[in-house]
Amino acid sequence: MQFVFFFNLDPTTMNPSSFRLQRLRLVAACAALLVGTSAHAQVLEVATSFSILGDLVTQVGGERVKVRTLVGPDEDAHAFQPRPSDAREIGKAALVVVNGLGFDDWMARLARAGGFKGTMVVASEGISTLAMARDDDHGHDHGHARGKAGDAGKAVDPHAWQDVTNVRRYVANITAALAKADPEGAGIYQANAERYDGELKALDAGIRAAFAALPSERRKVVSSHDAFGYFGRAYDIRFLSPVGVANNAEPTAQGVARLIRQLKAEKVPAVFIENVADPRLIERIRSESGAQIGGTLYSDALSKANGAAPTYVQMMRTNLSTLTTALTASAR
Repeated sequence: MQFVFFFNLDPTTMNPSSFRLQRLRLVAACAALLVGTSAHAQVLEVATSFSILGDLVTQVGGERVKVRTLVGPDEDAHAFQPRPSDAREIGKAALVVVNGLGFDDWMARLARAGGFKGTMVVASEGISTLAMARDDDHGHDHGHARGKAGDAGKAVDPHAWQDVTNVRRYVANITAALAKADPEGAGIYQANAERYDGELKALDAGIRAAFAALPSERRKVVSSHDAFGYFGRAYDIRFLSPVGVANNAEPTAQGVARLIRQLKAEKVPAVFIENVADPRLIERIRSESGAQIGGTLYSDALSKANGAAPTYVQMMRTNLSTLTTALTASAR
């Protein structure tokens, strides 16, 4: 790219001091233009599978990245139907960031279809996964994928972002990949990641403290689908669900009836709708079990920008507030 600048400064019509000042101003303006153009040319194109990953990449990458997220806010990745334009967009990216663990395997197929030549980053690499077996009470199979990271013969729960400690690993993996793809920005990525990691540490500590204050018998809830296993393990909350890991799974009548009996027997205080789920099933469970609707939880997607959970940190804080408010109120 070439730039040609034309200046109309005539030293014969200006005093020396004014001439020098105007010349310095023009040089500074040209330098700012060139710096801005250079910075624009260095923007790294990154494609992510769903909105939570899109936010994590943005937190680390800042202005040095341009993020395209295929499954946007309040959208269900389980039911995603890609378009030909999605494959073309992925083909332009330098990095593709996926969750892995069978959650977004369709992303690899799209990348191949779009002629993607860059690096694919599995954000969940290195975490301690939860294995999930067939749940006889619910009458369906929980798994997205088998034999990837869980015990032999068991499915792997892909919703690892529901544990903030896991997301700190996600961020470390994303930071390393961005730095490798854009070495000149490595220092910026590292600084952003360190700032964000401090925010995540404080978030994790706050969630643990809030639930530790609740009696153990109150820490039982029902959500639309089985997306909170990691949250439950990390923060000692028991989650029950009428359907499995995939939000579009069909529960059996027998499984739902058993769950309702269990809720009555254990006096589970609250059931929760999810932002990506059809609320009718939860409403039926509420009406037949006597539990209260505790509010909306964000499981697999952020909210839109004007919603309650436009970023990962805000999502977790919103879920925490929704859960603790409902469980505390039900204890009175």
